Amino acid sequence: MAMGLCLPVSGQVAHDLSGSSGNEGMSFAGLTSTSTDSDDTVITIKKRVNEVNVLFIATDRHGKFVRNLNQNDFSIRDDHKPVQTIVNFRRETDLPIEMGLLVDTSASVRSRFDFEKQAAVGFLQNVLRPGYDRAFVLGFSKSSHITQDFTDNVHMLSAGVHQLNDGGGTALYDAIYNACKEKLLKEHSDHPIRKALVVLSDGEDNQSEVTRAQAIEMAQRAEVLIYAISTDDSGLILRGDKVLEDIASATGGRAFFPYKMKDITHSFAAIEDELRSQYAVSYKPTDFDTDGRYRSIEITALKKDLQVRARRGYYAPRQ
Repeated sequence: MAMGLCLPVSGQVAHDLSGSSGNEGMSFAGLTSTSTDSDDTVITIKKRVNEVNVLFIATDRHGKFVRNLNQNDFSIRDDHKPVQTIVNFRRETDLPIEMGLLVDTSASVRSRFDFEKQAAVGFLQNVLRPGYDRAFVLGFSKSSHITQDFTDNVHMLSAGVHQLNDGGGTALYDAIYNACKEKLLKEHSDHPIRKALVVLSDGEDNQSEVTRAQAIEMAQRAEVLIYAISTDDSGLILRGDKVLEDIASATGGRAFFPYKMKDITHSFAAIEDELRSQYAVSYKPTDFDTDGRYRSIEITALKKDLQVRARRGYYAPRQ
C-alpha cells in the first residue's frame, strides 16, 4: 500500500490545500479563509504505510508527566493483538506542531468571551516557534470561518483571534470535522509532527450536519489530538461537558473545565506542557490489512501507578 507524501521544496511543511497558486478567500466544506501564508512548491513521493505512528503521554498517580521511560516500560496492542514489530520508540519533547485554534463564537459563550480570546493569544505566543510550528484560527457558530490561515506569525494569529465576534447557534461537530478534513488530514511531512486542535466551547451543538461520531472519526483519520477547554462558568456538570470529554479522550487529548477565569490560563498552560511531554512510537501491526476498517490501539504502562493517554484507534488505509 502506498500513499502520496507532500514535501515542500523549501524544506518547510506544505500547506496548499487546493493545489492552486493561492487560496485567498477560499471556501471549502463550510469554511472560509480571510488570510493565508504564501504557498510553497511541492513534490510528491511514495511511502509505504503499513506502519502506525502514535503519540502518547504517561503520567503518575498525581497526574504529573513522566518523561524518562523507554520502550520496555510499555505494552502495545493493535486490534487487540500484540504488535508485530516496534520500529521506533523515542521521547518527543520538541516535535513541530501543526495546530488549529477553534473558538466557539455562539451566543452561549458570551460571558467570558473577551478574556478567553486574550488567554488564547497568550497561549499561541508561548507555544509557537517561528519557522518551526504553525497554527490557524477558526471561529464557529452555525458556520465556520477561518480568520487566519496556517502561519507561524503570532501577530497575524493574534489579529485573527481578535477578529472573532460572538453570536448565533453552534455547529461544534461541523467545525471539528471540517478543520480536521480540510486543514490537517492533508498535512504530510517527512518527519513526525504533532497535529492538534484546541477547542474553546461549552460543548453544546444545535446546528451541525455531521454527528459527534463522524467528527471523532475524522479526527482519528487525521491523527489529530483534540484539547477542549469548556467555556461554561455555571459550576454545574452539563451535557456539553460529556461531549467535550468524549471528543478529547477518543483522540488522545484532554478536556478542561475551568470555573474561574484564571483557571482558563492554567488550562492553556497545561496543554502547552503536555505538547512538550510526549512519546512517539512507530510499529507494524500483526495481521494488518488495507481494508479501511477501524483498529483499536491499547498502550499500557507496565510500571505500577502509571497511566497512559493515547488515541483509541485509527482507520487502516483502503487499497
